[in-house]
Amino acid sequence: MTDFLDTPTGRRLAYNRFEGEGVGVVFLGGFMSDMAGTKAVALEQWARTQGRPFLRFDYSGHGESDGAFEEGCIGDWAEDARAAIEALTLGPQILVGSSMGGWIALLLAKRIPEQIAGLVGIAAAPDFTQDGFWAGFDTQQRAALEHDGVVYLPSGYESDYPITKRLIEDGRRHLVLREPLRVPFPVRLLQGTHDKSVTRDTALRLLDHIDADDVRLSLVKGADHSFSSIECLKMVEAAIFDVLGHMDDDLFV
Repeated sequence: MTDFLDTPTGRRLAYNRFEGEGVGVVFLGGFMSDMAGTKAVALEQWARTQGRPFLRFDYSGHGESDGAFEEGCIGDWAEDARAAIEALTLGPQILVGSSMGGWIALLLAKRIPEQIAGLVGIAAAPDFTQDGFWAGFDTQQRAALEHDGVVYLPSGYESDYPITKRLIEDGRRHLVLREPLRVPFPVRLLQGTHDKSVTRDTALRLLDHIDADDVRLSLVKGADHSFSSIECLKMVEAAIFDVLGHMDDDLFV
């Protein structure tokens, strides 16, 4: 059953939580996705079989949470994720960030590293508002964004992506690939070679940029951006187990 959290910023977030034992797992979804997606639900089922705490939630403007998607931005959604983790979890968590969720996980790694035990990135998309959307806009789209405050891009789903001026400008204040990025816990990055939204070049750039003692990238031939096949989901589970096996014991003393 869906519950709701009122955050310190006044936003109301929908969430589902399983209260197990041991190190918990938090799923961070992607841009315009929600907690009812295949990966989020499958990981919760896996966590239940493990008896492991698990949290999935909707950012503001996503899924069942309050707010309009067009009014949100990376900074807002990172605040939502932090509020959910601080209010709804106990002890350091393993963050599983899908696409935009990978970017948000990296922002949280800078802000609340003491509450993170490890990170699994699935087609992680840091800085995509600048390096993806803005870099790909032509002159007309940039002019339309300035004049209208929004442009629409095909999403491949039922609704187009509304890309707002606020999203682009806020994204520039939260870039993680332009400055040192120290990550004091294990990181596992998973990337499909047939991903049309996040390239393997992005994954390699992130691998090179992260300053961590234990960071690994797995390229999966043929996997697409959804990374939701049974084989891919098993790889996500294996990555979580791998992080559990390489965590710093001092975190739990």
